[in-house]
Amino acid sequence: MKTILHSILFYQLHTVRRIRYFFIFLSLRHFTMIPRRLYIANLELCRHYKKIEGDVIECGTWRGGMISGIARMLGNDRTYHLFDSFEGLPKATELDGAFATSWQQEKTSSDYRDNLRANEKEAEQALIKSGVSTYVVHKGWFRDTLPFYKSDKGIAILRMDGDWYDSTMDCLKYLYPQVNVGGLIIIDDYFMWEGCSKAVHDFLSVQKSSSRLNFHKGICYLQKQ
Repeated sequence: MKTILHSILFYQLHTVRRIRYFFIFLSLRHFTMIPRRLYIANLELCRHYKKIEGDVIECGTWRGGMISGIARMLGNDRTYHLFDSFEGLPKATELDGAFATSWQQEKTSSDYRDNLRANEKEAEQALIKSGVSTYVVHKGWFRDTLPFYKSDKGIAILRMDGDWYDSTMDCLKYLYPQVNVGGLIIIDDYFMWEGCSKAVHDFLSVQKSSSRLNFHKGICYLQKQ
């Protein structure tokens, strides 16, 4: 009887959370390109790391819809950092593969979205909409901004959405050492762009890291060991 009761309570709690996540997505859907299913999966994953202390960072934030949703869920008692050029993606290289180069050249495609260019004011609007006040927007290319990030509290959650090899490698090079043990690293483009997956494997190999790739409902992530 107790097991059945626990199962019912767990199901109810899970349902309530799913409803909450849906309304978070609904309120921020104009600030993100992430489909609802993956958006909610990101929130579910981040919730499991809620007790890890430290900053929350997103590299490649576009209009700020994803990190704003994470902030609404986690609360206002930590600092959120948004890193983005707000000038679109840098030029793809050979390491990113032919598909990436082709995508960037198809400027009339509906997926091109002005090379993913956005305005930092839109990202700030998304954060304000989420009720967040402790945030920092770092405008510029990762190679120019990430070396200057330092935090006494370390990083609890790092969400990487930099698409290309060099961008992903910059994120790992400068931020991975600052992720707290047990912290979460979400690799948004692992399944999309070969440059991203190459960078992840190259970095972990050089580091001789014991961190393993994990998957949650279509999302690739690492837990810092």
